[in-house]
Amino acid sequence: MPDKITPAGTGTGTRTGTGAARKLGLGCLGCGGLVVALVLALVAVLAWNAGAGTDLPRAAPQDRADRAFGYSREAYDVLGFTRALPPGTGGTGSRARNVFGAEYCHDGGLLGMEDKTVDGAYRLYHEWALDHVPADQAVPGLRRLHRRLADDGWKVTSYTEGGAGKDWSLYVQRDHRAEWMTFTWDPEQRYFTGGAGVPCAYDPAWTHGDSDTYDTDTYDPDTAAEAVTPSVLGPGGR
Repeated sequence: MPDKITPAGTGTGTRTGTGAARKLGLGCLGCGGLVVALVLALVAVLAWNAGAGTDLPRAAPQDRADRAFGYSREAYDVLGFTRALPPGTGGTGSRARNVFGAEYCHDGGLLGMEDKTVDGAYRLYHEWALDHVPADQAVPGLRRLHRRLADDGWKVTSYTEGGAGKDWSLYVQRDHRAEWMTFTWDPEQRYFTGGAGVPCAYDPAWTHGDSDTYDTDTYDPDTAAEAVTPSVLGPGGR
């Protein structure tokens, strides 16, 4: 008896191949959807990066100064310092200080990898310092401030209790470092420093026309710091 011959096109091999092709097609459709999702996610990230560095509010230097000084005043009170610290520097024979400063704001660009200054924008900060601060005042004060700021929602990025000859320090921030505070005590020098920085803002006194005729930004953030003066820090301050 002759061998049984299977007609062409009716074998199991063909059905298996067709099923595999269908699965491959469905798989490709799934891959396409994943690619689209990834592209959309990338576009969203790039769009956010493109505006994050320049999408800033317009705020008068005095508004930002009041905010930064408020953080310093609260910290000064928690630390337990009772010495009135007048504005400016301490003068001859003293390293005490109570001043404002400002710096440029930066834009990371589309990919977040650039480092361009933002025309007309400034980041204002307040800094202060006390000399002749003994350990029995600085140590419990810093420990108390550490607990208070953590309880108030600040992120503690660094806290160091120094040993013999080593500085004590506390660094906190929030809103992706838009706001920050820093404190350091040098036990050998008995020198205590503090500072508070607030988010970037455009100076209302600046317009785009100020830089249109120049290749580089003509705005100097020091003008924002020079426009404000801190109050007395501690007793007698507002």
